[in-house]
Amino acid sequence: MKFFTNIKKYKSYMLYSAKSALKADVATSYLNWLWWVLNPFLFMLVYTFVSLIVFGKGEKYFPLFVFLALNLWNFFSVCVNKSVRIVKQNKSTISKVYLPKYVLVLTTMLEEGFKMCVAFVLVIIMIPIYRVPLTWRVIYVIPVFAVLLLLTYAISCFVLNFGVFMDDMANIVSVLLRLVFYMSGIFYSVEKRVPEPYNRWMLNCNPMTFLITSMRKCVLYEQSPNLRMLAFWFVVSLILSVIATKVIVKHENSYVKLI
Repeated sequence: MKFFTNIKKYKSYMLYSAKSALKADVATSYLNWLWWVLNPFLFMLVYTFVSLIVFGKGEKYFPLFVFLALNLWNFFSVCVNKSVRIVKQNKSTISKVYLPKYVLVLTTMLEEGFKMCVAFVLVIIMIPIYRVPLTWRVIYVIPVFAVLLLLTYAISCFVLNFGVFMDDMANIVSVLLRLVFYMSGIFYSVEKRVPEPYNRWMLNCNPMTFLITSMRKCVLYEQSPNLRMLAFWFVVSLILSVIATKVIVKHENSYVKLI
């Protein structure tokens, strides 16, 4: 109850801070917010060229196949990366007034979530261009996003806490994210390109692989995701979110002393 009370209490701060960060992000750019679309779009073109032209392999609706994955991955990885140093970067604020430290994570998620929504406008535009048939299964996008938000919040809170106590945490997270990136099937199909039983391990043990695959199924391929695994990762992410919040609440009083 205290968690939700604090969210309500600091809602204005989170919205103002996220809005300020978004403005600062494009303040010196000629293309402004278009970079939030261009960044995944340009990477999509690169991966499409490498896969289709260089290797001669790809999936149906391949540009959208890659673009959907990049949007989910960028949101997750940027939030986690920023959370490692977020306490130290906000030292001037948290040393003067009390602010629940998980509010900093939620603010980052608001900022990156807005960018992700802007980029998804391009998905909506590309769907009729590539004549992707949409069915009622597209509604599964909602639970997939719900799991993504919970998972991102949980892991971001954990790395926030350890980032205060460990100076090398930023390097560790960077290496791990790079490893997970290549194991998440951003530009290839884990189910088709990875042999048995490794593809099942990747799908069941790496939540990002599962979420990306599930998003592609319900948006591009008229299929339902594995609902049992979706429910499993929802419960796991929810439990991790509760534990991560408790960890931050337990240790946040010592953060100011360490930074």
